[in-house]
Formats: sequence, C-alpha cells, structure tokens
Amino acid sequence: MAGDRAGDGAGARRTPYLSQVPLEQARERWFAAVRAAGGLGLMPPERIDTAGALGRVLAEPAFARFSSPSYHACAMDGFAVRAADTFGAGEGSPRVLAVPGAARYVDTGDPLPPGCDAVIMIEDVHIGGTAGAIEILAPAAPWQHVRPIGEDVAAGEMLLPSGWRLRGSDLAVLTAAGLSRIEVRRRPRVVVVPTGDEIVALGDFGERQPAAGEIVESNSLLVRGVAAECGADAAVTPVVGDRPAEIRATVLDALDRADVVVLSAGSSAGSEDFAAGVLGEVGEVLVHGVATRPGKPVILAVSGGKPVLGMPGYPVSAWLCLDNFLRPLLAAMLGTAPEARERVRARLTRRLASPLGVREYLRVRLGRVGGEFVAAPLARGAGVLSSLVRADGLVVVPPGLQGYEAGAVVETELLRPRDEVERAVVAIGSHDLALDVLADLFRARHPGCSLASINAGSLGGLQALARGEAHIAGSHLLDEASGEYNVSYVRRMLPGLRVALFCLALRQQGLLVAPGNPRGIAAVEDLAGRGLRLINRQRGAGTRVLLDFLLRQAGIDPAAIKGYERVVYTHLAVAAEVAAGGADAGLGILAAARAAGLDFVPLASEPYELVIPARSWEDPLVQELLDVARGEDFRRVMNGLGGYDTSVSGEVRWIEAAEGGAEGASQ
Repeated sequence: MAGDRAGDGAGARRTPYLSQVPLEQARERWFAAVRAAGGLGLMPPERIDTAGALGRVLAEPAFARFSSPSYHACAMDGFAVRAADTFGAGEGSPRVLAVPGAARYVDTGDPLPPGCDAVIMIEDVHIGGTAGAIEILAPAAPWQHVRPIGEDVAAGEMLLPSGWRLRGSDLAVLTAAGLSRIEVRRRPRVVVVPTGDEIVALGDFGERQPAAGEIVESNSLLVRGVAAECGADAAVTPVVGDRPAEIRATVLDALDRADVVVLSAGSSAGSEDFAAGVLGEVGEVLVHGVATRPGKPVILAVSGGKPVLGMPGYPVSAWLCLDNFLRPLLAAMLGTAPEARERVRARLTRRLASPLGVREYLRVRLGRVGGEFVAAPLARGAGVLSSLVRADGLVVVPPGLQGYEAGAVVETELLRPRDEVERAVVAIGSHDLALDVLADLFRARHPGCSLASINAGSLGGLQALARGEAHIAGSHLLDEASGEYNVSYVRRMLPGLRVALFCLALRQQGLLVAPGNPRGIAAVEDLAGRGLRLINRQRGAGTRVLLDFLLRQAGIDPAAIKGYERVVYTHLAVAAEVAAGGADAGLGILAAARAAGLDFVPLASEPYELVIPARSWEDPLVQELLDVARGEDFRRVMNGLGGYDTSVSGEVRWIEAAEGGAEGASQ
C-alpha cells in the first residue's frame, strides 16, 4: 500500500534543482525507472460492449466471427436470373424470361434465389411486352450485381490489430462481423493534485472576483484534457495548501487509486515549493529540472512502482510538461504511439533570441501570405495561458542555437488543422475590439476560416505589410502636420504599392479613469504635476502617437508624467490596469472603458482602418472578410459596444503607388 511508505512528511523541505537534464535524456531516465519498477506495462484488458468502445485501444487482435455478408446478396434492385439464360440477348433479339420462374424480382440486400447466379438492374430490362415476362436486351455476366459471401469480411479474418485506437468506422466493421463485445485496454487512471495557498477552485469564489494573491485553479483542466485526448481518465483532488504533510498525505492517497499521479505547482525552488522534497520522501526523484523553456522546473519521480509527474504552476510550462512527458507515458501504457503533429515550413516575422543549452518552445500565429506560411510569435511568458488558445503552432529552438533571425524559414509544429491555418486572414497591427467582433462573425459565416490577429501597433503592422508578412494591418496613425490619418504613413512605408484603406469604424479615444473619476481628471494637462500614474501603450501604437500629439499640443514633456514608459499592448489591458488600481489613467477607447466598468474622458474621434495592399485586396478570402465588415450584423454589434460610429463602415480610400501619383477616389 502507498500509505506504508516511511516518513511523516514533517521533514519535507525545499530542494534545489538536482540538474537541468536534456529533454530526451530526462524522459528516458524516467521511463526506464518506472519500467523497472513495474509501472510502465500495458494496461490490463477489459471486455466491453463494442458500441461503447469509441476511442478505446484494442488489447488483442479482433477476428471476424462470421462473414459479411453471410449469404450471396443481391446488390441491385432488379431481377435474379441464371446468366446462361441471357446469353445471346440483344436489342434485336431479346430473351424473354417468365416472372416468376426463370427471372425473379429482388430488392437490394435480398438473398440470391436458389439456381440464380446474376442480377439484372430493373432499368436494364423491358417490362410489359409479354404478359408475365420480361425482355432481356443484353446478356448478364455470371455473378453480376451479386455480393458474394465474405465480400466485405470473411469469417476468421483479422480485422484490426492490438494497439489500434477505435474509430466509428471500426466499430461498424466489428459489429458487422459479429463482435458485440471486445477486449480493450483499461483506461489509465490519472489523479491530479493541485497545490498552493494561493490556488482557489473556481466554485469557491461565488459571485466575487479573485482577491489579490488568489489564482483560479485551472491547471487540472489541462491535465484532464490531455488525459482524455490520450484515452485516459483523470480525477482531481481538492486543492492542497503549501503544507508538506498534507501534500504528502494527498499524494499517497492518490497513488493508492491511480496509475499516474500529477502534482501541480510547487515544483520550483521557491520558499514554498515543497514538491521535490515530498516526492523524495515517498519515492525516488529521478529528474528535477529539464533543459526546456518554458517548463524548466519539472519533477520526474517514481513511487510505489508508479510514475509521478511534478509540473510547474505556470500554465504554459504545465502544458509543455504534459505534452513532453504525460502524453508519451500514457501512449506507452496503452501500447500506442503519441499522435504526431503535422509540420510546415514558415517564415518568422521577427527576430527571436534564445539562450544556448535550452530547448525553447515558441508559440506562433500562422497563415499563408503570398504563397508561403508566415509565423508571428506570440507572448513568450510561461504564465500567458491565452497564448495557447491563440497559437496555431510551435517553433522549437534547439539547444545548440541562440535563436532565429527575422525572415528565417523554420519548421513549425501545427496545433490546428492545416486547412484551417491556410484559410486564415493574417492581420498584424493596431488592436481594436472591432477585430475581435469581425473575427467572430467571420468564423460564424465561414466555418473553418479565421482572422489571425497579432497586436503589434499601427507602425508594426505597416512594417509587416512591407515585408509581405500579413494580408492586412489595422491602423490609426495621425499625421500631425495634415491632421489626416494613415495616408502619409502608408505612402512613406509602402512605396510602390497600391493600397486600400478600408474603414471599419470611427471610434472615440479618451482617458480611461476609475469609476466616479475620483482624481478629477479632465484633460491630458492633468496627467503632469499631480503625481498621477499613467499606463501607456507601446511605441508604434497609434494610440501612443495620438497621446504624444496631445501632449505636445498641451506643451507637456512626457518625462513629467509618472508611468509614461510603462506599457501594455491592448486597449483592454489599459482598462484592466486602471480597473485594478495599478494606474490612475490611460489613453484608450470608450468600448474598453465600458467593458471594465470605468469612466471615460473623451479627447478625440478617429478612423480605425484596415490597410490592404492590392495583392491582398484581390484575395477571395480577404474579400469574404470585408463582406462581413460591410454587413448589418457587424454594425449592430459594434454600435452596442459604445464609442463607435459605423455610418462610415465599409468606406474605402485608395492610395496609388508612389509613381502613380495622387490618392484615388473613394469607393
């Protein structure tokens, strides 16, 4: 019994990293130890109804009990005959056969009548020329339109080998061959133990928001999802605080009822990271620290002959840990191979630096632009769980490289079906809620299509278009000299290209402030000299360009504003910072203020436009997206957000190539 192991947990202590082992070496060391302890054998078989075996893995070969069909079956509606009786038949010399008698009417699936060896389709005979008879206008070949016994499956034939994961079509074949019950591998049982004083189950919050220092427990859903995809069952224990004795007791209980235990969080070397110490007490720690990024603080252990995986608390690290260790472990227990993901070659949109000696996993958005795949890196943080949702693929930097240069063509592992990636419109540029609305409506109208949006600021979007890395770019860049938006920037940054400016909407920009505006902020002048804290947007964002313009108009030095250099990358991130009290104000759109329950001080109205080179304008997928943007559903949703004027939605301005001269007329 797991509970018989020595030690009471009181002496469990934090342990430093034992090593940073290369991924393949760590996995093999763990597998070898678990195999030697008897915990990596195939799951025992169990006999279940075939009808309920979808996704299960066969424990033994499946052999047909009887043939299918089990009799000579008519394959067409028509007349069963003896083929020899039809020889010599032709248009000018039909053979006349009595019905019933020499010819008998049959339906598809009927047994072939005794004495017959062929079926003539009903449309190939003439009925009515002779009473009680049919006229045959062409000879029938022996066994014509007849399904012989065992045509599909012959009795005793091996239908599927052991280790086969069953699909719906497999269940149909097995059932047709008489197998109502089959031997499958028992599902591995995984038990997840979430730990941490700061971790709280979602149901415990009720109607309130998480307090400072509280984190919603979600990593167990990662484990359960991976387990289900691999054909395993997963259970989750209640959250255990950072108390070694309680962690130890929970792990021991989990080992008594699990084939695999996953300990969530506490795997690093912080002051409250007790996982390695506890697992060292109840078993043997084989690896503590793997040379990957994210996902370095992994613990691979064996206890009571069973594998124990200690995964980091950061969700991206946890997901990679599960992908690298739990998936292949469960596959080995079921006698299958881990599912191999499709790979494509894609061109990176920006430079990626990576440390030597570490295998780094980078999440990317993907799309096909100009006949090749492009990969736009997403946020690299191990805690950015949303990057897993947005990611279309993974780029792996090997330990021997220090990264990739912008424009490098790299192998990319797909996290979505390839056809979906190929039906993505790639948008790099300014963030706006309009893109989220457009993406949702686009996918609803054209299932399988998507808008892959990457927030890089308006200038970043134009640079991406210049390099051929995007179909479109969201932009709202103000030219201080002319007061016009986008045109001068497009002419300067996309010389030689004919470009359309497609207006999604006019929007209100202003200062997002706390409810009730307790600091009495009324204009940008209030941001300086009063100790107010600003949250800003990144360089190259159109919103930052607008803020700098307004500050210059007011004669304010940005250096006089506290927090000017502190940046986030979206309007909603600005709103979240102000709502959480991390800043007193930030420039953003009214819709973001409403979404976060903030007050809003209006400062400007501006067009938010999609910059679309002519080469992209001609792409049918881009036109389908723009059709959605012209539609009433788009206007209705945008108007409901507040702060948008959609009366100009769909208006187009053409900017001719530099050598062509002036801007074209609006359409």
